[in-house]
Amino acid sequence: MTSREFQDRLARRAKRAGTPLSPDLAARLETYFRLLETWNRKINLTGLNLAEAAPETLDRLLIEPLVAARHIPSGATRMIDIGSGGGSPALPMALMSPSVRLLMVESKTRKSVFLREAIRAVALQGAEVAASRFEELLSRAELHEAHDVLTIRAVRVEARVLSNLQAFVKPRGVLLLFRGNTAADPSETIPPPLAWSATYPLLESLRSRLVVVEKRPVGQQRST
Repeated sequence: MTSREFQDRLARRAKRAGTPLSPDLAARLETYFRLLETWNRKINLTGLNLAEAAPETLDRLLIEPLVAARHIPSGATRMIDIGSGGGSPALPMALMSPSVRLLMVESKTRKSVFLREAIRAVALQGAEVAASRFEELLSRAELHEAHDVLTIRAVRVEARVLSNLQAFVKPRGVLLLFRGNTAADPSETIPPPLAWSATYPLLESLRSRLVVVEKRPVGQQRST
């Protein structure tokens, strides 16, 4: 597929989702996608079919994160992504929100090497990769309550996991949980100091949703 064909297809998917793309953003998304395609032939970064850039693939890897980026709070400056894998949703979201500094957490060494190369290729300023399990990062005091936004898509979300992850998020910060059409909404099992805030549809083509969970300041956990 030529670059023009890719860009035309990407623009159509973005327009369908109500997310217009600037030429610079579209070019950087293509750079990321092409790099992902190349590396995926060597290591398993995604099970999606990258060779044909099918609409569902573009929607999942690129468009869905751009739609989710609308829900990054105004004024947010730091974001942490857990289980970053092949870089989606974190990289497209960060490209959409260049004022937000990104930390991607990925325990597998080869995937973390890819993520660092992707950061370089798309010229994403201020982004870093922690080649570690998130549980190991809990001992780093400088990461406690240091982020306005936490994103998570490929990791199973349980109350115990959320209790640990909230340590990385500032009071009044948010966790953005990507959910499929069959995944249960965790709104009834979210432990304090977290509280369900809203659930938004992402892409109709994927029947995906974004669950927004807020970290309440101490003393406000019971607020409605």
